[in-house]
Amino acid sequence: MRRARVNAVPKPEEKWYNDRMSEQNRKLLSTLVLSAAAIAIALFAAQNIVLQTVKTAPFVPGKLVPPTPAPATPSAAVPPGAPKEPVTVLEDLRVPWEVVDAGGGAFLVTERPGSVRRFVPGGEQRTYAIPNVADTGEGGLMGMTFSPDRKYLYLYMTGRKGIAGLTVVNRVIRYAWTDAGPKEDKVILDDIPSQIYHDGGRIAFGPDGMLYVATGDAGNSRNAQNTSSLSGKILRITADGGIPADNPFGNAVWSYGHRNVQGLAWDDKGRLWATEHGRSGAQSGFDELNLVVKGGNYGWPDIQGDQKKAGMITPVINSGPDVTWAPSGLAWLDGSLWFAGLRGETLYEAVPSADGKSVDFREHLKGQYGRLRAVQPIGGRLYVTTSNTDGRGKPRPGDDRILEIDPAFFRQAR
Repeated sequence: MRRARVNAVPKPEEKWYNDRMSEQNRKLLSTLVLSAAAIAIALFAAQNIVLQTVKTAPFVPGKLVPPTPAPATPSAAVPPGAPKEPVTVLEDLRVPWEVVDAGGGAFLVTERPGSVRRFVPGGEQRTYAIPNVADTGEGGLMGMTFSPDRKYLYLYMTGRKGIAGLTVVNRVIRYAWTDAGPKEDKVILDDIPSQIYHDGGRIAFGPDGMLYVATGDAGNSRNAQNTSSLSGKILRITADGGIPADNPFGNAVWSYGHRNVQGLAWDDKGRLWATEHGRSGAQSGFDELNLVVKGGNYGWPDIQGDQKKAGMITPVINSGPDVTWAPSGLAWLDGSLWFAGLRGETLYEAVPSADGKSVDFREHLKGQYGRLRAVQPIGGRLYVTTSNTDGRGKPRPGDDRILEIDPAFFRQAR
């Protein structure tokens, strides 16, 4: 007789095992679902973070913007030829005062204590000692320029003369430039008054082929109004030191009433511009940018700032009574006048109006490199020297230095 089949009843331990496995499977499935949701949320958040990270920080006019981290994709690369921030081409200089193009990729720079240094960026350097330089106060070896034919090098310097060299004067000396360096040729202009303050010092050949010489009042402000004195003037002479027949006073004086001219440059209309220090001491300010005309009287010490007086010329722009630029080297490039600020520690830009009666004024690199002195346009770039080792600055490692600046770097900030 066959037995009927019945479903087997699990033993108590088997039922416990099956129930336990079902519970674990439910927990595992729940965990997987929650994990997948968490991963999706994290990916979304991470994507937003990345998008925020690679946004380019905005440029601020006159201030270098630190590079922003970029994604590792070819499209984020800096375009070839894009303007770069200023770079140092030479450092560890001693009060560099002027820099000029020496040709063949080389430059010359004067150092106020009494040397001319020739260098190729990243290459060789040679230093030439210039004899009979009196490194006194604001004086020493200052301005420098080549003749238009580049045969001669002209240097403006402070020197001694008279018994025991007790008399200190400023002079312009011409040198023949040779493979061995500068060889003195002729004293072009002598006996420019000198003092520990207000020695001027900038020299440059104009579009007319004449040599222009900027002088200071040497601490005697009344001499600035005396057209028979060489101090407090812009002088104009021939390449040999002669007096041009069309000078307004029959001597070397081209314009007068200046306190301490530090920069000379011509714009694309052939107009002469000059930077000039205003008052100093407890009352500072009233630094000037002037449009210079033949025989012009620029007012020092009778007027300053926006003041006017018959027969005197007010500056195109001045710093006002509460701001000091202490302007120095001046250059014309790409439709703008560029000048350095010593106490202002700024590279200033002035875009003249068509009539030259006003300028659009801008500031760059404020406080980033300390005191700035020389500005020269060479090969579409500005070469600017610092002046932090002149006793009035705060030297940083590598000072003093020469900076190469692409003006387009500032254009992209606007």
